Amino acid sequence: MRRADLLQLEDIAAGYPTRERFLTELTLDPPDATSGQAGVPLLEEDYLILSTIHSAKGQEWKSVFVLNTVDGCIPSDLGAGTTDEIEEERRLLYVAMTRARDSLNLVVPQRFFTHGQSSTGDRHVYASRTRFIPASLLELFECRAWPRVAPGSPINSGPRQVRVDVGARMRGMWR
Repeated sequence: MRRADLLQLEDIAAGYPTRERFLTELTLDPPDATSGQAGVPLLEEDYLILSTIHSAKGQEWKSVFVLNTVDGCIPSDLGAGTTDEIEEERRLLYVAMTRARDSLNLVVPQRFFTHGQSSTGDRHVYASRTRFIPASLLELFECRAWPRVAPGSPINSGPRQVRVDVGARMRGMWR
């Protein structure tokens, strides 16, 4: 962050009685963009643009990250009822992928957290790559995983039995 951005954030925070109240309000109702008050960005790389695929039509950026390129998101499970809906979802992915000038990154998470699972079991559901990029096309992509695992090292060292009360730790941070 630049100094002007930090000063602007400090001015906004000064109007709240506690840090907790400030963060709650900021989360629920973020302030209008202050980029005009912070000054003109020095370079194109000085800022990040978050966009929906629909609003990205006609735009172009140096680097594009398309998040959640998995079935259920692309295509959306709400838009996968008919052949026409599936084709519209395919066109949307095409739009997203063609917004990149130099670098395109399709992010495929392995799994998602969900509230509907049992509290004693795994609270994640596994995701599968979007049906619009079949295995036969994967050779056209550079596939990377995070975190990087050294060859020969175990992928999973087994379940951890440590339980952490994250809520208590968070409350302790604001005192």
